[in-house]
Amino acid sequence: MPLAMLPQWTDLTPDQRVVAATGCRDAGADLDAAFRLFVDPGEAEDESSQAASVSRRPLAGLPYAAKDMFDLAGRAPSCGLETAFSPPPGQTAAMLRRMDAAGAARVGLTRMTKLAFEPSGIGTALNPWNPDFAPGGSSSGSGAAVASGAAFVAVGSDTAGSVRIPASCCGVTGWKPSTGFVSDDGAMALSPSLDTIGLLARGAADILLVVSGIALFDTDQAGDVKPRDGGSRSIAVATDLLERCETSVRAACEDGIALFRTLGMPTIASAAGPAIDENGAAALRVLGAEAARNLGSIPDLAAREPTLARRIASGFPVDDDALRRDLDARSTARAGLLDTVFGDADVLVTPAMAIRTPRLCDVDPSAEGFSGRTLYALSAFTRFANYLGLPALVVPTGFDDRAMPVGLQIIGRPGEDRALLELGAAFQAQSAWHGRVPPLARPILEATESLAP
Repeated sequence: MPLAMLPQWTDLTPDQRVVAATGCRDAGADLDAAFRLFVDPGEAEDESSQAASVSRRPLAGLPYAAKDMFDLAGRAPSCGLETAFSPPPGQTAAMLRRMDAAGAARVGLTRMTKLAFEPSGIGTALNPWNPDFAPGGSSSGSGAAVASGAAFVAVGSDTAGSVRIPASCCGVTGWKPSTGFVSDDGAMALSPSLDTIGLLARGAADILLVVSGIALFDTDQAGDVKPRDGGSRSIAVATDLLERCETSVRAACEDGIALFRTLGMPTIASAAGPAIDENGAAALRVLGAEAARNLGSIPDLAAREPTLARRIASGFPVDDDALRRDLDARSTARAGLLDTVFGDADVLVTPAMAIRTPRLCDVDPSAEGFSGRTLYALSAFTRFANYLGLPALVVPTGFDDRAMPVGLQIIGRPGEDRALLELGAAFQAQSAWHGRVPPLARPILEATESLAP
């Protein structure tokens, strides 16, 4: 039976957007009950206010969700814990203020892993494609909310792949911006040198709409690296990383790479593995050291979350001098990767993950089948981009042999976020993987039946 499809927000007329937003609101409670999406469901605008405001604000009525790590005036985020560890703030986080000011309607605050410290999403939201499989973490609720149709866009964070891994596992599109492009004011800090605030959506065109609607492209926050002239002209493909992939993952990624060629974009084979491995290892050292310094002093954490507290404390042996060496090495490492791996290409394409979306029992430390190797593999191809400050986009590229989504990762040069998103939108204008909706997401399918292509 063919999979059901949902359009992007950018594909809808103003009247259809009212129907779609109403569908999200009407289906939200049932989707939350099915997939455990929200810590705190929000209150979207009603139909009449949406219709009245469509012409006034760029994101009017857009149903969006936000990871529960962002400040809301008068409400401290839980950050995945049972109770908040900080007092209620006086101001809402910068990213959410921008979304709200542009007219987007927040439908809920999504579940996340404890202190954003777990890449599988175990114990949080359920994967709408199959609840027995991992949703990806730590922005697990954000990925599941978009995949199920409870929201068109979700705000998350990405420190080592925490937007891109859920995007791959849940079959949606996830953008990690260049370091410093999006303000993290009012967001929980895990590893400040690696943290980025990203977006998940059905497709890149909707992410472009949001980024433009909140005027991020009107500011110069991407550091001193300026975009090169022109669009993407060629694509470097990490052929050695494809060889590391499980068979059905590699096949799906090769289908996506072939689609690039049909768009007239030549591909160049590149040996990316050594540089990605080396920079990914540095990312883990920085993450561990900075997380210990930022989160190790949370009051009563050892009593409340002893296992998590021990994991966080494991970063303390990395002393300040060692941390500084890793941080100081980034500029040279970035230049080396751009020279040897990108070469003359504008973007680098890799699998999002080498492995299929794992079963929950494979990534649950309390389960008999738990594999630390599997847990480590989730972020093996993503964390280097955080260390080097590169923008990255994960787009759906098919399904594996267990009918779970597979993601393809496109990495851009620093500061070239617009070109990266435009490339993703061009890719998805010729593909349909990003529009597919899990059959289990019946409430949204029924609520938006009139929107089906």
